[in-house]
Parts: sequence; structure tokens; C-alpha cells
Amino acid sequence: MKPTTFLPIVLATAVVVASNACAQTYPAKPVRVVVPFPPGGGVDFVARTVAQRLGDTMKQTFVIENRTGASGMIGADAVAKSAPDGYTLLVASPAEVLVGPIAGQKVPYDAERDLQPVTLIGETPLVIVAHPSVAVRSLQDVFALAKKQPGKLSYGTPGNGSTMHFAGESLNAIAGISIMHVPYRGAAPAVADLLGGQVPLGIVGMPPTVPHAKSGRLRVLAVTSSERSMAMPDVPAVAELAGFAGYRFTNWMGIFVPAKTPQQTVERLARQMAQIVRETQTSEKLLSQGVKPVGNSPSEFVAFLEDERGRYSKIARERNIHAAE
Repeated sequence: MKPTTFLPIVLATAVVVASNACAQTYPAKPVRVVVPFPPGGGVDFVARTVAQRLGDTMKQTFVIENRTGASGMIGADAVAKSAPDGYTLLVASPAEVLVGPIAGQKVPYDAERDLQPVTLIGETPLVIVAHPSVAVRSLQDVFALAKKQPGKLSYGTPGNGSTMHFAGESLNAIAGISIMHVPYRGAAPAVADLLGGQVPLGIVGMPPTVPHAKSGRLRVLAVTSSERSMAMPDVPAVAELAGFAGYRFTNWMGIFVPAKTPQQTVERLARQMAQIVRETQTSEKLLSQGVKPVGNSPSEFVAFLEDERGRYSKIARERNIHAAE
């Protein structure tokens, strides 16, 4: 073999060996896990649950850092601008990486270009609820009342351009009804007005509604996942209704890293997460909060995001959904 031919082969082999060695030694130092929401919320709970197990199984410290503000945009931006070395992770929800940008919210990053999907940790349904004073016990009752009294009913959500807003407008479109959207500045005020009867219906996340549903202060009519939730097995999914096949809106939690992070690192993180969420202890902990564990591969997560992006973009155009400025 000629020396000029041999040298490129040696160099290429050295690169592959070095890359594999890097992947095998990762993580060699503590890993920062950015949560773009305050401590105590659903995304924070999921992040802390999996970060602890990542640390145990990968023999390294995974440190939670809550970088809050601007509906998750500040934390997401911090990760997007971090070094692509696998030592900064983002545990994200739809708001900051998909729904917000689609609804026209101004963000200082391009989620598709600047963030690399690793794995979908899990997802939890939204719930459609009614104040007990409203004479409805099912979604069919809601549709009938909306048609009988057009323009009279309203539903509250945590805000314009939220996942809940998209879910509500999709209901309106498919059912051929017009229930007025009442946007709030977050879930807490929306739930407060639901409890007080100031707004008759609401679409909110599952965690803040569970105690009120159990006490009878709110009536849960349906969940918005494609199937019933193990946390509320007696509550029907919207998709069970005739004409609503394929209806699905969830709050999901996924891991992202800065774009151009080595693929070996991304794959290793995804494999480790898949193992963790399938552990009985971890899956039971997630399910206790209504989170259905997933733990898919990077390519599967990319396909999931593409489907989500297509659905939300279509609804935004057809229902003229815009985030509040």
C-alpha cells in the first residue's frame, strides 16, 4: 500500500477510535439539566425524577438548574446557545420548542435548527373540566348545550397559543360549535376561576385538577390523550367519540441538547433514558403524576415532533391562533 493511501486510512481510523472512546467515557464531569420552569411543577418533577436515575446509572452528577421566565423561552435559549458537548440538557415541554413558535411567539432561537431532540420522556393528557353548576356530564352534553345556546358557553385555558387553546379550537372545529375561548395568564388563575364558577368550562393540565376532581369541586368530562389515562381510567378520551379519531393533545416532556452535539452522546443518553423509564420504580413514579413513560429513540422523537408540528401548524392557520404579545 502506498504511504499516501495509508495515511488517510490511519487518520480516519484514529478519528473513529477517538470518537468512540469519547462516547464510552461520557459523562466525564457533572451534567447540567436545564428546566425552563419553576421548581414544583410537572416538568420539574419529571426532570428531577429522571436526572436522579441518570446520575445513578451513568455514575455522574446530573444537576438541575431552573432557568425560568418568558414561558420557558429563557431556559431553552440558554441551552440552544450552550456548547454542543453533551454537558447541557434541556427538559422541555411543547410550549417553548413547538407550540409557542407556531403561534407566533417571538423566540431568540430556532428550535428546529438550534436544538437536537434526544428522547421523549413521557406525556400527560390535558383534561376538559366543568364547574358542577353546569348541566353537563359528558362532552356530548357540552356539544348539545353549545348548539342549543350558541355563543353562550366559554372555556378557560392558561393562555392564548397554549396547548390547551389548540385543543379547544380543535374541539370547536370538529364538533361544529363555537365555545368562546377565555385566556388566562397561567394555569393557577384559570383553575381558580373554574373553581369559583366564573368560567363554566376549562381545558387545563391534569396535575392541578386531580384534587379538585376528587373533592367534587370540578367535574372531569374527558382527557385529550389518544387513549384513557391510567391516572383517570374511568374518564373517557375525546378520541373515543365518533368523528374524533386521531384527536390528541398532550403535555409532553422531552430531552434536547444543543445542535451539533456528537451523535454517539445523543444515542447513549437516549438508550439510558429508555432503560430508566422502563424501570418499575421510575415508571410508577411518573404514572402517579399522570405521566405515561415513553423513552423513544432520537429518530422516533424527531418523527413525533414532525407530526406535532404539522398538526399544530394546520390548526393555527385554520383557527387563526396567535400567542399574546
